[in-house]
Amino acid sequence: MKILHTSDWHLGRYFHQQSLLDDQRYVLAQVEQYVREQKPDAVIVAGDIYDRSLPPAEAVKLLDDTLHTLVHELAVPVIMISGNHDGADRLGFGARQLRQAGLSIVTSFAEMLNPVMFTDCHGEVAVWCMPYNDPNLVADYLQVTVNGYQHAHELLVEAIMQRQQELKLGNARHVLVSHCFLDGGSESDSERPLAMGGADKVAPSTFADFDYVALGHLHQPQYKGAEHIRYSGSLLKYSFSEHQQRKSVSLVELDNDGFASVELLPLSAKRNVRRIAGEFATLLADGKKDSARDDYLEITLTDTQAIMDPLARLRTVYPNILDLQKDRFSHKQGEGASLAREHLKRTELDMLADFFQQVTDTPLSEQQLELAKQVISASTKNQGSGTNGKQGSEQ
Repeated sequence: MKILHTSDWHLGRYFHQQSLLDDQRYVLAQVEQYVREQKPDAVIVAGDIYDRSLPPAEAVKLLDDTLHTLVHELAVPVIMISGNHDGADRLGFGARQLRQAGLSIVTSFAEMLNPVMFTDCHGEVAVWCMPYNDPNLVADYLQVTVNGYQHAHELLVEAIMQRQQELKLGNARHVLVSHCFLDGGSESDSERPLAMGGADKVAPSTFADFDYVALGHLHQPQYKGAEHIRYSGSLLKYSFSEHQQRKSVSLVELDNDGFASVELLPLSAKRNVRRIAGEFATLLADGKKDSARDDYLEITLTDTQAIMDPLARLRTVYPNILDLQKDRFSHKQGEGASLAREHLKRTELDMLADFFQQVTDTPLSEQQLELAKQVISASTKNQGSGTNGKQGSEQ
């Protein structure tokens, strides 16, 4: 059996106030193409289908179009669970009727105990779906005391194992779809914490008895505990902390013994997410010949002198700059303190000269320098004595 494992679509997401719907439409077309080429027996979306519980209408339309292509046109079953970003009740509307059409949306614990069944040349495969859950919800459902996220997941796995026995599925191969944070996983800035202080971590050993575990929540493709316990990662880079990640979907194969192999199928973005740094003049020149100038950029300027309106000027060559910062603010604390001391040594005349140079592209002349010194000196004296000859203490 072949499974295309995806997660964390985050449809409707904004990145630094920039809508990503066009980018998401672009990458979902690649997912559809992989389905055409690889012909998997099922597509899994392991949570965070939307970016928020009340998604914009355009995001709902994009999901509807994608699912229509996968389920109706390509006749491939799709299995989805709710993540911590999704509104479970809204996402799960009509789920019981849609399952008959090949779309399984699991958003509740009750549905979790009814696996999606497949049959291949080796026998049966049961896909169990564990949507994102809060320990309090697990406690209410199971009518037991739950001590934290780890215990909640242990209890839910026990409930699934019990259900396997009831349905006499002991000889089947078992796949689990879950949205959670495995202990030791590599996280990114774009992931919303599930709890404070690491209390949301779940031990990989909790899922060791399944033949494959399709996880969602962490945006970097990775596996923890064992190769068959795996995050597919998000479809796109949703923060600058992900700029070095390679996005993909996971093509998983199960044989007679369970997990056999996984292949990461690469995804390319319409606009990449990049971090670049350098002096203003160099970046401005490089941008004019940069073939990827439309990428989403975080730019760090390394200039020491003041620059007039750098963001607007850089956007003439890099239109999608989403964050601009000065190098002195991004150094380590010791380096930053050193740069701050250097900055404090600069006089008013130094800063005026930098400003004049930036605006006019020419340095102050000797006559202008002398006039500037006189004005700054007079201004300093006036600040000490107050206006109209009155002492500063009387103001």
